[in-house]
Amino acid sequence: MTEVPQSSDTCYRHPDRQSYVLCQRCGRTICPECQTQAAVGVHCPECVAEARQRAPKRKPAIVTAFSRSSSRPVVTYSLMAICAIVFALQFITADVVTQWLAYIPVYTAAQPWRMVTAIFLHGSILHLLFNMYALFIFGPMLESMLGRIRFLALYLIAGFAGSVAVLVLAPGTAVVGASGAIFGLFSAFFVIQRRLGGNATQLLIIIALNLAIGFFVPNVAWQAHLGGLIVGALIALIFMRTRRADQQRLQIALVGSTALGLVVITVFTAMRLGLM
Repeated sequence: MTEVPQSSDTCYRHPDRQSYVLCQRCGRTICPECQTQAAVGVHCPECVAEARQRAPKRKPAIVTAFSRSSSRPVVTYSLMAICAIVFALQFITADVVTQWLAYIPVYTAAQPWRMVTAIFLHGSILHLLFNMYALFIFGPMLESMLGRIRFLALYLIAGFAGSVAVLVLAPGTAVVGASGAIFGLFSAFFVIQRRLGGNATQLLIIIALNLAIGFFVPNVAWQAHLGGLIVGALIALIFMRTRRADQQRLQIALVGSTALGLVVITVFTAMRLGLM
């Protein structure tokens, strides 16, 4: 509790000036020269200075408008290039690369890196083109808003979450593709758009349609889509709730905890299935 000083009929900064107006925050008497109009009542100079000092910085860790930065989306284009090169290697090696890097749940304990490398593989040229087109559309916008490191973390963790969902929901299924990561971008963009007050109805329809396709079209791992969708939204929410510069460590801790949580789920599921 704080003690409110007793008011008098003279300004506390100018004792020779009579006034009956009190600061709305501290209750001290202030003359017209010392008054700053507030939403309710007036404030004294000290209270105004204190409020400005406590106000959040104007340059948050994530921008609050959907505007492209002047820098090129290096991470987005790099991810697209890697996927294209890996697909070419899949074709050249007659799918030997696919056998090395695809996520096959039975290899979870012995070769856990497959849970991430699988997101750079694709089953057909149409599969590759669809995912790269979605990455080309949403990647630059999210990268400019989040920054390169946050965007890369979002992409990789959402892709990893897709593999975890496959392990939990369909442990007998081998999967390839960036769809889990792409769905993570979809949901992250939706969360950010909504948090900034934008209209995300059309995007929600696109997400729902693409998610529904996985339930009706054969050979589509809807489990990976669902996993990426959930974790992408969670990471975007973390980014939006920890935008201030003084929250950077908290942001890193929460994102790291999300990734660690996925690792824990992987370990316990693999043990339950007898894969470890």
